[in-house]
Amino acid sequence: MIKVKIDSRKVEKGDIFVAIKGSGVDGHDFIEQAIQNGAEKIVCEHGNYKVETLVVDSSEEWVKNYISDTYSEEVNELNIMGVTGTNGKTTTCYLTYQILNKLGIKTAYIGTIGFYCNGESRELPNTTPNIVDLYELLLEAKDKGCTNVIMEVSSHSLVLERVKGLKYKVAAFTNLTEDHLDFHKTMDNYFKAKNLLLKQLEGSYIVNVDDEYGDKIDYDKVVSLGYKGNDIKIVDFSDTENGTNINFEYKRTSYEIETNLKSNFNVYNYLTALGLITEMGVNIKDVLKITKEIYPPRGRCEQIKVNKGIAVVDYAHTPDAVFKIIKAFSENKKGRVITLVGCGGDRDPLKRPIMGRIAVENSDFVVLTSDNPRTEDPQKIMDDILEGVKTDNYVVVLDRKEAIIRALDMIEDNDVVLLLGKGHEDYQILGREKVHFDDKEEVEKYINSKK
Repeated sequence: MIKVKIDSRKVEKGDIFVAIKGSGVDGHDFIEQAIQNGAEKIVCEHGNYKVETLVVDSSEEWVKNYISDTYSEEVNELNIMGVTGTNGKTTTCYLTYQILNKLGIKTAYIGTIGFYCNGESRELPNTTPNIVDLYELLLEAKDKGCTNVIMEVSSHSLVLERVKGLKYKVAAFTNLTEDHLDFHKTMDNYFKAKNLLLKQLEGSYIVNVDDEYGDKIDYDKVVSLGYKGNDIKIVDFSDTENGTNINFEYKRTSYEIETNLKSNFNVYNYLTALGLITEMGVNIKDVLKITKEIYPPRGRCEQIKVNKGIAVVDYAHTPDAVFKIIKAFSENKKGRVITLVGCGGDRDPLKRPIMGRIAVENSDFVVLTSDNPRTEDPQKIMDDILEGVKTDNYVVVLDRKEAIIRALDMIEDNDVVLLLGKGHEDYQILGREKVHFDDKEEVEKYINSKK
């Protein structure tokens, strides 16, 4: 495997340690630790050490170039598929991962919910890991017999070149809505960041052309998807008790399929996965045959029966995602839609009042609470959210555990409680500390306490 490390704790005898100066941690402070752990060479921006030392202008640039130059040919023997966009990346990738494996095409997944390979999984720190860890994962997947990898490609990873050297056989664009503007500053920059993927794409690009930004993509191998799509056209869909029936046209032929996925946005996610797989050469009829065997990932529209209603755990944490899930459960509601939502700290503050406004305007009642406050004052985050709130159908409960109890206590016949923002995450970030916390667990504790 790769003998280059950027984390001194992972250094083993004979490794090269690259000291990178990050925003919060400076790798130069850990050079001696890396040498103690067995590093035989140091790449850094200053200093001289008792082992071979290479001083460079930018150690970050050095490691990106070294990894891509040394290992890209080997990892690109894999069929790498990429999915980018604001919302829907995880579900689309996870559906693709499931379908391909069920069809006997050995596939790994890399993304928000972790690294999945050979029926095993482990967590990852970022949607798209740093370049060293990412190449390690790709090589591991290859060593374990995978021929395909489906991965989420974040805008940060494209701008910061974490995916440098990778070639995508096919890729998909889900949508673009307000998020990460603390990093990109403008939606135009955000869109340009996403389009960087096209420079590394060899084949088809499945594009949601119903999205205003998807409609602007200029690429000669676009497979258009949506109600306005020419290649994969949504005709209509209807909810079932446990999923959705979808009528669609694929390359001018009509199909109907029942899925285990609820709501409008999962129609797009499923059809995007179908597009990726068929563009890789799989027959559409084979995909349709096993569709009823696939399910959404944990924390994505995950429903739990509570009293005479349901709680829904979902990762929705952008204005668009929050609006779509509230709308999805409001369209055919038999009771009330009660939404619990908050915003993360040290992240895009511009979306906070928008999230507050969307929640109260589209829900019957809202419980506003904390998400991952990080180093920000939770009350300051809440004050930002409340700037967009002009009605009185809400309550503020900053403690998320208490907020969940408060929301679940409200459930009456056929009510839906949407617990938004955390999804699969089993932690809260308070200050700089990760504390165990899981929305689904809290719902299960609540149910058990009432028995």
